[in-house]
Amino acid sequence: MIEEVKRLINTYPTLLNKYGINTKLRQAHFFGQLAHESNLKPISENLNYSSDRLLVIFKKYFTQTEAINFHRQPEKIANRVYANRMGNGDEKSGDGWKYRGKGFIQLTGKDNYIKLTKTTGIDFVNNPDILLEEVNALIAACEYWKWINANSFADIDDVKSITKLINGGYNGLEDRVEKVKSVEKGL
Repeated sequence: MIEEVKRLINTYPTLLNKYGINTKLRQAHFFGQLAHESNLKPISENLNYSSDRLLVIFKKYFTQTEAINFHRQPEKIANRVYANRMGNGDEKSGDGWKYRGKGFIQLTGKDNYIKLTKTTGIDFVNNPDILLEEVNALIAACEYWKWINANSFADIDDVKSITKLINGGYNGLEDRVEKVKSVEKGL
């Protein structure tokens, strides 16, 4: 992980400086969170859940029978769980799948893709899969980092608050703390 962090820092110093991700502590928090979210690889949210897992992870969206009908159908699952929220249309619109989590930080929802397009001038709305390209995934992660004012929390070494802002909760908090510490130690 540390070698990949160093490679990214050395490959994109101008971009990281632009967003103020330029101190050891800020970089530790930024890359520690990205390592947890995506293992430092631009990825797309999988959503290939069994019916049993659907009832655990997305229980408010599925009855027992529906979960069976959605079993291992990622596109159908995304369109259900992300429908009519975050700027997405209804299930039939396909927005849930199109704007599912992508990139290093798993940017999710049409509203975020629109905001990212407006702030960067790169058309992520009509080309959401460009978030799977390293440079665009890093731009998106940096923008999101700025939106949530994460540098201010990184400066006070507050992994918990950054996790809440990225995740909406504290999923994986222990792993995030470990990754932040590991990156900080390795830089």
